[in-house]
Amino acid sequence: MKKYPGIIVDAVSRRQFKGGITVEDGKIIRVEEKEHDHEQYILPGLVDAHVHIESSMTVPSVFARMAVAKGTVAVVSDPHEIANVMGEEGIDYMLEDAQRSPLKVFFGVPSCVPATPFESAGAVLDAAAVDRLLARNELCYLSEMMNFPGVVLGFPEVIAKLESAKKYGKVIDGHAPGLRGTDLQKYIRAGISTDHESFTYEEAAEKIKLGMKILIREGSSARNFETLYSLIDEYPEAVMLCTDDSHPDTLIYEGHIDKLIRRGQEKGLDIYNLLRAAVINPVEHYGLDVGLMREGDPADFIIVDDLKSFNVLSTFIDGECVYENGKVLFPVEKVPAKNVFKRKKISIDDVKLAVPAGEIGDRKGGMRKIRVIVARDGELVTGQELILPKVENGNLVSDPGRDILKIVVLSRYADDPVQIGFIKNIGLKKGAIASSIAHDSHNIIAVGATDKDIVEAVNRLVENKGGIVVGTAENLLDLPLEVAGLMSTLEGAEVASRYRLLNEEARKLGNSLESPFMTLAFMSLLVIPELKLGDKGLFDVTKFEFVELFSEV
Repeated sequence: MKKYPGIIVDAVSRRQFKGGITVEDGKIIRVEEKEHDHEQYILPGLVDAHVHIESSMTVPSVFARMAVAKGTVAVVSDPHEIANVMGEEGIDYMLEDAQRSPLKVFFGVPSCVPATPFESAGAVLDAAAVDRLLARNELCYLSEMMNFPGVVLGFPEVIAKLESAKKYGKVIDGHAPGLRGTDLQKYIRAGISTDHESFTYEEAAEKIKLGMKILIREGSSARNFETLYSLIDEYPEAVMLCTDDSHPDTLIYEGHIDKLIRRGQEKGLDIYNLLRAAVINPVEHYGLDVGLMREGDPADFIIVDDLKSFNVLSTFIDGECVYENGKVLFPVEKVPAKNVFKRKKISIDDVKLAVPAGEIGDRKGGMRKIRVIVARDGELVTGQELILPKVENGNLVSDPGRDILKIVVLSRYADDPVQIGFIKNIGLKKGAIASSIAHDSHNIIAVGATDKDIVEAVNRLVENKGGIVVGTAENLLDLPLEVAGLMSTLEGAEVASRYRLLNEEARKLGNSLESPFMTLAFMSLLVIPELKLGDKGLFDVTKFEFVELFSEV
């Protein structure tokens, strides 16, 4: 039996008092009021309501060491990324590795593997596979249903997955950027209860009024807290907090859910509404076995110096202290890597793009413009512009002077042809960036100032069987990710340090984005508008069809 004195922050009853909690056999057996001189605050541990652990670039047991240091005791995690690479084997890998740490990780069943039929993935989870996985007790919910057109139009395979979740009594997560009006109502009526893709206040408020829970996301690239934070006080029963995709340097240097507690208070939000979003709502919505610091609850709690600075002094999970005074108190053994990576190296000829016959000299009115992806810093959505390309020796090439760069995507699962497009707002003046983190099928994606830079960066990735690469053809830096080409088994601090070094190198080469590799990773995501490039070609998400590089006019 252990006792912990402090100022008790009762998130459920919305009050504070001097007292203490008594813990025995992993449970809180007593919460009492009592005068003392202790000034530390004791409150429930934090919960990330939606995260892809793979985006931390570390395996779950290593991610856990970073998370508990920020006061996180539980996460609701979608293993969608590794499932796209390795299918059920990847999900089992995440489940097994998560058991190596005390962090409470509640995994869902990915609903969209692959995300669309328009790209090559490493696995397929059809309705039968999803049903089989949902029957397993250790898989807690149906992960984000990204195929919202399939829901609205009633595609049988999509509806079957939703019905399986209902059959097993499991929550269905949503993913519906920009969905409004009648289509949104159909989506919600299908049983989908959450959304973390609202980009505007009006969109989020409409979804709440129709019965959805809104997850306010603040990750490494997609950051919506500034736009949506007022919902926390306006609709405290309907909001949760999440990171979705957060890189290791963000976790270590900026924080996790704890940073949103601090920022919320700076905005003048009610501390109890913040705690409701960060703890109570996710626990209740997903039915998590996580304590809310009531008598009889699992002893999942944190101790902080004060509520404003919210510096986490200690983290407890099931009564065990897992973090204290700057030290994580549980070791993690290095785990063996698993991967699927079949691509061979490419050559300059593979990324050359000749001007089509008739475009130069023969065509009245001159050359047609090409469709160019317009990246937006801090957002997953893109725009598109029609721009005259730069031509050298009969080939379309990057034009760093106008910030129009060649982007390529190629399958990691087979030696299929390289797909080529152009992108604006990456900012590179020289060199290239490349990655095997390319949502959602995680093929190889690269952007560069010259064809040679692109080829050398891609081939370094092939040598490493996945990871991240940045630099010029003559001087490349890399971060190998040996687990599925998505994660490293190294300590989080080491991965974060290397990742920061790569970001700094990208900035030296002219990159203008806050998080270039995260932004790059979403340039092949064919379910988020507007124009993207997949391993089968240029894709207009608004039309949901492939389009030619050259415009019709």
